Amino acid sequence: MAHEVVPLTEDAPARPRIIALDVLRGFTLCEILLANIQLIAGGDSAVAVQPLGEWDPWLGVPIFSVLFGIGFSLLLDAAGSRGGRPWLVLLRRLGALLVIGLLHRLLWPGEILAVYAVVGLLVLLPTSRLPRWVVAGLAAVLIPGALALGMGGPLLVAGLFLLGSALVRYGVVERIERSTWVPLLLGLALAAGTAVALWARTGTSPSFASGMADLLVAGVVGCALLVLLRTPLRPVLRVAFAPLGRMALTNYLTSTVLVLGAAHVLGLPIASSYETAFGTAGVILVAQWVFSALWLRRYRQGPLEWLWRWVTWARRPRLTISPAP
Repeated sequence: MAHEVVPLTEDAPARPRIIALDVLRGFTLCEILLANIQLIAGGDSAVAVQPLGEWDPWLGVPIFSVLFGIGFSLLLDAAGSRGGRPWLVLLRRLGALLVIGLLHRLLWPGEILAVYAVVGLLVLLPTSRLPRWVVAGLAAVLIPGALALGMGGPLLVAGLFLLGSALVRYGVVERIERSTWVPLLLGLALAAGTAVALWARTGTSPSFASGMADLLVAGVVGCALLVLLRTPLRPVLRVAFAPLGRMALTNYLTSTVLVLGAAHVLGLPIASSYETAFGTAGVILVAQWVFSALWLRRYRQGPLEWLWRWVTWARRPRLTISPAP
């Protein structure tokens, strides 16, 4: 089954949920927490910039950035189908995200939601009226251009946002769960590109090659998950990651609070111990999974997703799940 109907998702007023997107979000949330937990807990006192390796902080969430662009375009379609002023809906959504990001930044200066909101306002909103080939072309220019200029941050995020938007506008996302060979062949091509980029790190542009390798690895991982979702492992992956992904905003924000509480209230040496950091991340993810799974049995979406949706559509959405007739 390619789609499962769940009314009133966080992306649209009433459309089939694309389970693959939930799984990708949930998986990426786990990676983000593992990559950033020491930075959140200790800031400059952390023993390493990234526990998972020498990954640039801006490049640790490429899948999440692409997913944000996808979600934006899906919401644009939903707002357009409702009539009225889609731009106003999207403006409210990004404005609310900016406020959330700025508040979150008081707890952790390295958070990325505020950047997402600003880039969305400056890039996604204006380009939403452009032809899809222009959007795809801009993504193809911005992504390598940002790496070549050493301007990873917002410029790279803008390119990844536009890539996600182009995937929706070309119908790729709509068919994301109906194909095995496309993500398989694409993953193999990206893996070959990764090998070339890793080899090129010894050349004249090692920073560009390293950044490109990081992005290509993320693409390989995303394609591998899509392929696995077409196998008997689909139920396992859905159970493991979809609850976290459906409540991505709630889990992303609460993970910061839980990490800070574990470090500064319980006194756990998260910033100075890999073992403690990974153990704490595991406990937090399990707790969030249990909470998310139980919450979604009764409610349509997470608490913060619900509030965000309320601001987006300027009307209070229904939260509880109606009993089956």
